[in-house]
Amino acid sequence: MDSLIEEKTFEGLTIENFVYTTKYENCEFRHCSLSNADLSDCKFTDCIFMDCDLSLAKLHQTAFRNVRFRDCKMLGLQFDECNEFGLGFSFENCLLNHASFYGTKIKKTMFINCSLIEADLAECDLSSCVFDNCDLKGAMFDRTILEKADFRTALNFSIDPELNRIKKARFSGFGLSGLLDKYDLVIDN
Repeated sequence: MDSLIEEKTFEGLTIENFVYTTKYENCEFRHCSLSNADLSDCKFTDCIFMDCDLSLAKLHQTAFRNVRFRDCKMLGLQFDECNEFGLGFSFENCLLNHASFYGTKIKKTMFINCSLIEADLAECDLSSCVFDNCDLKGAMFDRTILEKADFRTALNFSIDPELNRIKKARFSGFGLSGLLDKYDLVIDN
């Protein structure tokens, strides 16, 4: 039988005092240090993670449903191992360097003021996603669906329009060079 914790705030949890429960609903996690934690098979619904370190946590079949991450360190997370059913989250002021979203369908996801350096976004469905003031240096876009995605304030991205679907994606004039990288052009702004 699945255990459930509802409407609880967890403050300052560490991997040593983390109470492994199968389901968390409407919970808040604040200032928690859960790097390398095994969150496999956990279900988080309508939860908020604020100022937490989840770097290298194991996410095998973890369910994130309408989960918000704010001011979190999330280095190297394998979101591609998450439970796909209802997968939905948003990120604000998060470090997502070296994270893998490979092949996920995360339409309309908000990435605000995030670092996604060398993140794997290949074969994702990122339709209507927003990358507001995000650093995408070295992020991999390959056969990625980016239709109606918003890159107007994104930085350091390199997206090959021939290898990705970018119909109606939004870019600023300043960011157009990120669509032409493969041609090794010198573009003066």
